[in-house]
Amino acid sequence: MSIRHTTKARRGAAATALAAALALAVAGCGNGDGDGGKKPDDAAGRTSTEGKDNGDEQEPAADSSKTIGEMKGPGGVVVTLHSAVRDDGGFVTVNATVTNRGSRLFNAIDWRSKETEVKSLSSVSGASLVDEKGKKRYLVLRDTDGQCLCTTGLSGIKPNESRPLFAQFPAPPKSVKEVDFQIPTMPSVSITLSG
Repeated sequence: MSIRHTTKARRGAAATALAAALALAVAGCGNGDGDGGKKPDDAAGRTSTEGKDNGDEQEPAADSSKTIGEMKGPGGVVVTLHSAVRDDGGFVTVNATVTNRGSRLFNAIDWRSKETEVKSLSSVSGASLVDEKGKKRYLVLRDTDGQCLCTTGLSGIKPNESRPLFAQFPAPPKSVKEVDFQIPTMPSVSITLSG
């Protein structure tokens, strides 16, 4: 066999192997029966405004017609909590809406955690759930890249503008029904976990 035919054969084999690998990768991305395709960061429809224009339409927070708590902070910023749901994967998803009732632009820079790895300066990565009876604090979960499983890009919120937000936490034991939800610079609020 000549070098030309050997090279063609190798290219053909490599192309076939690549096609098979891609087919397996695509098949693995589907919603298989193993975990129902449910991952902590897709359960709540992760909302991120990084890289988007602030004028883009945003989906409302889940269960936005329901209120389980409210936090009023400095500068007229209000966080209305809509749900805190236990999911089968062993985590809790808190859904809320942040509204700027003040007269100046609001940036959630003070709501981020102190970690230097978190890229977004405007996120709720510093939020936590506190089980006072069990004396435990649950911090926002991180993905495999170290990014928070929470809303990011909370910057440039205009007066009278509302944006949805969410944060996901490890679930406290099933016996824990009530926790305090905390965001830096905001007063904490007691919420009931559902699910």
